[in-house]
Amino acid sequence: MMKTSFIPKLGLACIVVAGLGGCSDKAAEKKPGQALASVNGAEVTVLQLNEELQRANVAANQQDSASKQLLQVLIDRQLLQEAAARENLDRDPKVMQAVDRARSLIVAQAYLQKRIGNVARPTPQEVEAYFNRNPDFFASRKQFSMDELVIAAADLTPEVRAAADGARSLEEVAVWLDAHKIKYGRTQVTRTTADVPRQLADKLLGMPKGQLFAVREGPRAMFVAVTEVREAPVSLQVAAPQIEQFLMKQKNQELAAEELKRLRNGASIVYLNKTMMPDAKPAGVQPAAAHAPAAAAAAASASSPAPSPAPADSAGGADKAALDRGVAGLK
Repeated sequence: MMKTSFIPKLGLACIVVAGLGGCSDKAAEKKPGQALASVNGAEVTVLQLNEELQRANVAANQQDSASKQLLQVLIDRQLLQEAAARENLDRDPKVMQAVDRARSLIVAQAYLQKRIGNVARPTPQEVEAYFNRNPDFFASRKQFSMDELVIAAADLTPEVRAAADGARSLEEVAVWLDAHKIKYGRTQVTRTTADVPRQLADKLLGMPKGQLFAVREGPRAMFVAVTEVREAPVSLQVAAPQIEQFLMKQKNQELAAEELKRLRNGASIVYLNKTMMPDAKPAGVQPAAAHAPAAAAAAASASSPAPSPAPADSAGGADKAALDRGVAGLK
């Protein structure tokens, strides 16, 4: 069953693309393919609709209803293009720059897809080897239940830290915060050894139940107490699809990096502004091309290989690391 939020979200995405696609005279040009509608004389075609269906990854049993909805999105896009053309927005420097950027990304993506081709699916042996190399993510995975008090990072003063260090429970910390009129929120979260950095996981496993510790995360800080640690293993059968997907993305990333390195080695790159030259890298550190810059990563549609553990106070980084490792969502 299609979600009711399908059209607003998809419509917004299509509208944004419309802003990058150019307007003016091109909006009135007829496009090849059977026309489905005419908007002020400009045709909306089957080819356009098929492209939207493919990009939306609509299931076969939903295509009839989705087609009607997407046709309305295409009509709205055409109307917006025409309105933008009447106000000469296609000549706005920022719009033109965005169009140029979008075009260069599309061309770069097409090149990498042609060079890389279809990456072979990992063999069952490769998937099993990754599973066995990472027991903390799978077979020996543990789950932590934690209670948290969340405050603004600016309120985590030495005085607040000292009060927390002397408290025997989160409730005592809450009482102290109330007495000093410091605003806070309460949350309960679960994390596993798959989605926290290994160093932090080891620390949590060695803590007595209820022991407090502080974590700073961007604009907020948290006082955390582990209330329960339990076994939460994931079988190879359950983990295999995500491991396979991760390994394929990792291979795409590596191939993109190799191609960029080859292109850089054969190119003449001159930095006209010497202050923009890359910083000298110490021995043993690979150049940026070896890590696939953002443009290459986007063009290859691949996530980066499993990163090194995030700092213990970076919960957001820990979640991203878990996603990159291919184990996100395994409960």
